[in-house]
Amino acid sequence: MDKNDEKSSLYQDIGLLFFISLFGMTAILMAITGNILLNVIYLFCAMTLLMITYFFGLVPSLISNIVFIGIQVVIMIYQYTNNINQIPWQLSFWMVIPLLLSIALYSMTRNQIILQKANSELRTSLIQRGAFDEETNLRTTVAYIEDIAVFAETNRRFDIPVTTAIIKIRYFSDLKRMMSQGQLEHLLKLTTSTIKAKTRTNDITYLLNNEDPTWAILLYTDTKGAQIATNRIKKGFEDNIETDDSLSSMAISMIVGIATWDAETMKTPYDLMNAGIHETQYDV
Repeated sequence: MDKNDEKSSLYQDIGLLFFISLFGMTAILMAITGNILLNVIYLFCAMTLLMITYFFGLVPSLISNIVFIGIQVVIMIYQYTNNINQIPWQLSFWMVIPLLLSIALYSMTRNQIILQKANSELRTSLIQRGAFDEETNLRTTVAYIEDIAVFAETNRRFDIPVTTAIIKIRYFSDLKRMMSQGQLEHLLKLTTSTIKAKTRTNDITYLLNNEDPTWAILLYTDTKGAQIATNRIKKGFEDNIETDDSLSSMAISMIVGIATWDAETMKTPYDLMNAGIHETQYDV
């Protein structure tokens, strides 16, 4: 936690203690003054002001508190001018307490929001740091989406075709039920090593999903060039499966979907990724 976070946390604690102290003081004053009906009415008014503070912020809260104070002043002036004997002067603390409670609540919630924002930024940073899969050392979906944006910009500036290939294991859910955990891990490593070995150095490989293993490749080429590259990967994968003692007895094959970036129909990196995933349905 940096100094700003520590300061926000300290202010939040101070606001909380001040808020609790004010509520305790209010309870004592309500007991001392003894006017149960007016105290209950004013308490509900104070709770309403606190809800305004929480949901709408400081400025609406201050305006509402000023209106509440004005109403109390008007009531007391009316009672005084009409010579009402029992003017509840002892309840004048309600002019100050709701305002102080609102300020304490705002201070507490404001610093809480600052801490929440800091935590959100920390989570984002952790996600970005997790742009690489630890087991395969491949880039993940986070990096894939960011890199598509870079590839798309290159396509726009230099008119270089950009294509993605999405690779999956055919009938993986069925294979998963028949294979041991060791075989599954071995299959994923074999697939990853095959893709790495059969791609060019300037083609970037990603692991998009661990549960339903999905790999992706970004290539500076058109659909035809990507088809040649994926055929090479498929052939290498088939050869490796045939020569692998633990996997050769199973019907394991790849399915591939290829999509090319189209600036006219695609607006976000997700459009290219989803198009590639959709194309895997047609690889029979």
